[in-house]
Amino acid sequence: MPKDTSIKSVLIIGSGPIVIGQACEFDYAGSQSARSIREEGIEVILINSNPATIMTDPSMADHIYLKPLTTKSIIEILKEHPQIDAVLPTMGGQTALNLCLEAQEKGIWDDFGVKMIGVDVNAINITEDRDQFKALLKKINVPTAPAEICTSYLRGKEIAQEFGFPLVIRPSFTLGGTGASIVYKPEDFDRLLTAGLEASPIHEVLIDKALMGWKEYELELLRDKNDNVVIICSIENMDPMGIHTGDSITVAPAMTLSDTTFQKLRDYAILMMRSIGNFAGGCNVQFAVSPDEKEDIVAIEINPRVSRSSALASKATGYPIAKIASKLALGYNLDELQNQITKSTSALFEPTLDYVIVKIPRWNFDKFEGSDRTLGLQMKSVGEVMGIGRSFQEALHKATQSLEIKRNGLGADGKGYTNYEQIIEKLTYASWDRVFVIYDAIAMGIPLSRIHEITKIDMWFLKQYEELFILEKEISKYTVATLPKEFLLEAKQKGFADRQIAHMMGCMESEVHALRMEMNINRVFKLVDTCAAEFKAKTPYYYSTFEAEIEKADGTRFVDNESIVTDKKKVIVLGSGPNRIGQGIEFDYSCVHGVLASKECGYETIMINCNPETVSTDFDTADKLYFEPVFWEHIYDIIQHEKPEGVIVQLGGQTALKLAEKLSKYGVKIIGTSFDALDLAEDRGRFSDLLTDLKIPFPKFGIAESAEEASKLADSLDFPLLVRPSYVLGGQGMKIVINKQELEEHVIDLLKAIPGNKLLLDHYLDGAIEAEADAICDADGNVYIIGIMEHIEPCGVHSGDSNATLPPFNLGEFVMQQIKDHTKKIAVALKTVGLINIQFAIKDDTVYIIEANPRASRTVPFIAKAYGEPYVNYATKVMLGHSKVTDFDFNPQLNGYAIKQPVFSFSKFPNVNKALGPEMKSTGESILFIEDLKDDQFYELYSRRKMYLSK
Repeated sequence: MPKDTSIKSVLIIGSGPIVIGQACEFDYAGSQSARSIREEGIEVILINSNPATIMTDPSMADHIYLKPLTTKSIIEILKEHPQIDAVLPTMGGQTALNLCLEAQEKGIWDDFGVKMIGVDVNAINITEDRDQFKALLKKINVPTAPAEICTSYLRGKEIAQEFGFPLVIRPSFTLGGTGASIVYKPEDFDRLLTAGLEASPIHEVLIDKALMGWKEYELELLRDKNDNVVIICSIENMDPMGIHTGDSITVAPAMTLSDTTFQKLRDYAILMMRSIGNFAGGCNVQFAVSPDEKEDIVAIEINPRVSRSSALASKATGYPIAKIASKLALGYNLDELQNQITKSTSALFEPTLDYVIVKIPRWNFDKFEGSDRTLGLQMKSVGEVMGIGRSFQEALHKATQSLEIKRNGLGADGKGYTNYEQIIEKLTYASWDRVFVIYDAIAMGIPLSRIHEITKIDMWFLKQYEELFILEKEISKYTVATLPKEFLLEAKQKGFADRQIAHMMGCMESEVHALRMEMNINRVFKLVDTCAAEFKAKTPYYYSTFEAEIEKADGTRFVDNESIVTDKKKVIVLGSGPNRIGQGIEFDYSCVHGVLASKECGYETIMINCNPETVSTDFDTADKLYFEPVFWEHIYDIIQHEKPEGVIVQLGGQTALKLAEKLSKYGVKIIGTSFDALDLAEDRGRFSDLLTDLKIPFPKFGIAESAEEASKLADSLDFPLLVRPSYVLGGQGMKIVINKQELEEHVIDLLKAIPGNKLLLDHYLDGAIEAEADAICDADGNVYIIGIMEHIEPCGVHSGDSNATLPPFNLGEFVMQQIKDHTKKIAVALKTVGLINIQFAIKDDTVYIIEANPRASRTVPFIAKAYGEPYVNYATKVMLGHSKVTDFDFNPQLNGYAIKQPVFSFSKFPNVNKALGPEMKSTGESILFIEDLKDDQFYELYSRRKMYLSK
């Protein structure tokens, strides 16, 4: 059946600001969906309140509304666009589904004659209402865990008495496991039940028998109107049941499942999907399987929408789930659609993987002092990375190298735990770094049987770890001069970095690299092609691996490299790696626009990134995608292979910037602002000398490398002091201290966490107003200020946690002129080519400089959306030398004010101090447009501005 011709206009609902449990995977889904629907000649209207997304870009839809996700906004849009025929709620996570249901209950869709596509209301209700779901599974004979619905405290007590402990409490209609918990002891039950009932919007929880230690699996499915179902990907959680799947290390395809059990899971998943309602689209099904030879199966849940797992499955297989699901929602059948990678086969196929992928979550516990760092049913991670390799070991290593937590992979870097009690504790109470601790436990000699008994992680995974440790021990017996080729090749095939191998032999990383070159052990690149090379792929989407040489009949030896280098001029854009607090989706936005602008300038574009949730790692964003860690060794090997004109580091946040020094040292051209200028802005001493020469004021400061130096400095600087490490993002480790004791404690803590760092001590301008400016500057010294924002909160709250108003609401002309003059002077003095962000403190009508960052900043997408101008596109063309600032016809459009509002995820960490300070804590942001300063929302923000300020 071809598409439904009655649909001419579709409303897509986005997912709003990023929170823990709902991140940029929905920007990826929404962007794909909008493109997919517009390809059919159908109008797309989109609502989302998150300004940092690609999906809210003017090019993505016919009409975009940056409005709060409420039924009031929906009504406004439907009145404005009476032509809307259908609403697609499955691309915006739980937020979009809940909003769609609320609009349904209020009769809004009926009033405006809008039909829901991609899912039906019954499917949402059945899957979200734990009681209905349990009844359905019973009816279709799919096994479930013993469970009871509870809507009152008293009923909960009765159920607990009946089931015994441990128990699981799961609130209905919540996201990311909010309010869910495992109850081990009767004395914790009352408190956790109350929390669960409060977390559910309908005050209902499901209490079920905890399947602790069972194995957990997920299947990603697609179904069309004809009831064709394909299973896109099987995913196995390395962590057993009891840890939210968003916080679990996951592996695709499933590794430890017998074929008969896998077939049973498939049958159950298809049966479940077909029985939850008559709709076409995507679905995610989760199962628990008993760890014994019986392999009993229990269905856990089904989500009738695209999810975090479907973004992962899309990147793991190359099958664009959101894109195809959108076409199915329009009425197409799978056999009428094309495989997007091969372009020659149909979408009615199940991808085959000839590689392994490993996803590891990325946490930010350091931002939530005093938080409970153990993992459980409530999701706590803020992002994730994915590694692709020819083996589980290689993929696991690549994923750990992608995390950017100062580790070089598993073990072999001198950073493991060596305390027996600490290791046992971290294994027993699943910790964020358990993936590393397992290796440390094996290195300490703790038997695999004991590790398995504590963690319940399948023995197959533990044996893979053990093999890595045995190889490390073997290599440690050699030196660079004596290491046999087969050991070096095996280590590389198992994912060990040159740095780790150097650590094993006590030599330099460069020596291992030289030895590899000498032995002809070179990285080769393989295609992600959905079909294990059975059909020719048209899409250049690569991962790297190492292969033994193949010898031909004529005696020549070669390795098979599937990445063909063209003779076009190329540019590499370095991505921003995993999402974290301080570096989120806004840098992915900048990278994507950098790629698109480079294409417009005639370059072949190459993207390197490892974040499966993003638009930058979509297979058709750049001309070539390398799904690789943003880790020196991988990047350098790609540069050697591709030989680009240069590398863009300004758009990928601190991740890309940190590599600028090495690129510069190895003679790789940095496109845009030079490394020296980037370094000058980061080096507080050099930067202050520059400001002094320019006669621009800055707060008194000093640099200390020990607690003693800091104490001496304090005498001349006067308290309060702002203490911060250099070369960090998101205000990591920043604190305001008011006396010598606090100063000493904080300096000692910082130097323990970041040894050898230079600490900056600034006199803190108490009561100052904070403002910031973003500008574009070209090589001729032309500067255009794209936006000046005033923070509603006082100076001392990190700029990422402040409500920022564009344009400023209460800075006089004299102050504004100083901001403009300082911005232009600094941009030119730093020889900026591209974007720069400068932060100011204003006290007694004097504008002081806090810092300057000659790179894309968090606020650039916000300003671009507020003014309706593609600033990253312009900046990239300036960086490439393709255009001058004076070539653009700037015409910002904004009636009234735009406010960038931070969004926090404190609900995941109930016992944490919610006070705000110089260290960033927000996970996302939304944009609010107001006509004037009399607006109630502005008044409320302004009246609360000092409430959360902490030292």
